[in-house]
Amino acid sequence: MKTLLQSLVISFCSASAAFSAVEQKQKVSTISTDHVLSWSLGLIIVLALFFTCIWFMKKMGALPVNAKDGMKVVAGLTLGMREKIILVQIGEKQLVLAVTPGRVEKLLLLEGEDTLFQQAKEENTEAEFSQKLKQIMSGGNR
Repeated sequence: MKTLLQSLVISFCSASAAFSAVEQKQKVSTISTDHVLSWSLGLIIVLALFFTCIWFMKKMGALPVNAKDGMKVVAGLTLGMREKIILVQIGEKQLVLAVTPGRVEKLLLLEGEDTLFQQAKEENTEAEFSQKLKQIMSGGNR
C-alpha cells in the first residue's frame, strides 16, 4: 500500500510538472514585422560594408585582378576620371600604354637596359639561399 501511494504521488507530481512545462512553452514570442525589418536592415548594412571594402581594395591594388605569369602590370598612373597610363611587362619587354574608355594606345616600347623598375631576379636569390642552406645543413662551409 505504501509503495502504491508513493507511485501515485510521484506520477501526480510528474504530471503537474509536465502540464506546467506545456503552459510555459505556449508563451513563445512571435516574429513581428519590426524584427524582420531590423534584421533586413542589418543584413543590408553588413553587405554594403563588405562590398565597399572589396571595391576599395580593388581600387588600391590590394587584390590581384589577373595573375598571368607572362604578362603583368608593373605600374599605373591615373590621369583623370577614365584615363590612365599603364606600364605592362611582357617577358623582357615593357610597354607604356595609354588607356581610355574607347581605346588602348601604345606610347613607348622599352627593351633590355631601358626597362623601368628593374627588379633583382628573385629566382636567383632563392636559388642562392637554397644552396647556402643546403651547405649549412650538410656541414660544409665554403
